[in-house]
Amino acid sequence: MSKLKLGLPKGSLQESTFELFKKAGMKVYSGSRSYFRICEDDELEIMLVRSQEMAKYVQDGLFDAGLTGYDWILETDAKVKEVCELRYAKSGFRPVRWVVAVPKDSPIRSVKDLNGKTMATELVNVVKKYLRAKGVKATVEFSWGATEAKAGSLVDAIVELTETGSSLAANNLRIVEEVLSSTTRFIANLTSWKDDWKRRKIENIAILLQGALAAEGMVGLKMNLLEENLPAIMKILPALKTPTVSRLTLPGWIAIEVIVEERAVKQILPQLKRSGGEGIIEYPLNKVIY
Repeated sequence: MSKLKLGLPKGSLQESTFELFKKAGMKVYSGSRSYFRICEDDELEIMLVRSQEMAKYVQDGLFDAGLTGYDWILETDAKVKEVCELRYAKSGFRPVRWVVAVPKDSPIRSVKDLNGKTMATELVNVVKKYLRAKGVKATVEFSWGATEAKAGSLVDAIVELTETGSSLAANNLRIVEEVLSSTTRFIANLTSWKDDWKRRKIENIAILLQGALAAEGMVGLKMNLLEENLPAIMKILPALKTPTVSRLTLPGWIAIEVIVEERAVKQILPQLKRSGGEGIIEYPLNKVIY
């Protein structure tokens, strides 16, 4: 059997990645401390590695494909095929940000104030390029961890990853500027991408993962109604597409089906009922393929 070597991120993205694959129909089993994982898809050979290393491993052909952040593709300058963007992170579905942060009482107000200063970050190459573009000369040190604790004591400023900014605020830090916005990317080895079987397999995975993300926060609604009430119902439904309409055996009656945001359901269900909707059914979605 042909196998696709797939790298999945270990660490902060691990659990959200496993959940995404489960929704996409590719459950990954992770019951041990092993870095190798078993998947319901027998054509996948999965290994966990840190996101920081993923792009290089894919570039060098150790993996045919993998998931990593756009930030680490830039940091390692890896030559890979970006198959698609997957907008999810550790605790949400918005991009993560690398930001310049300083203590709240620091006199530093903009990146220009960093001339001659010292900075710490894990994203050294990207930050150096960012400073050059701004015409700023500063010392950029690699941080092995606990970066937030170094601001103001060991270095003048840090560049740190944040989703909400709450951790920075909790450590009495203030955001000065954003260096980079990053999302998860599904990437492929350039040689593997030229292989017909591997490319088709990678494309299939991309379609399923994108479909699972598109279904996040969405539900399906079905209902029956008199055809004469359809215009009133249509004004209520915030549909992604025009509802699917089918005729019932009972003359004058139709059934409609539509996809809506789950958060809107509690507001529109009473309206649908009052406007003639009957037998209304709400159901969850695993994937929405456009």
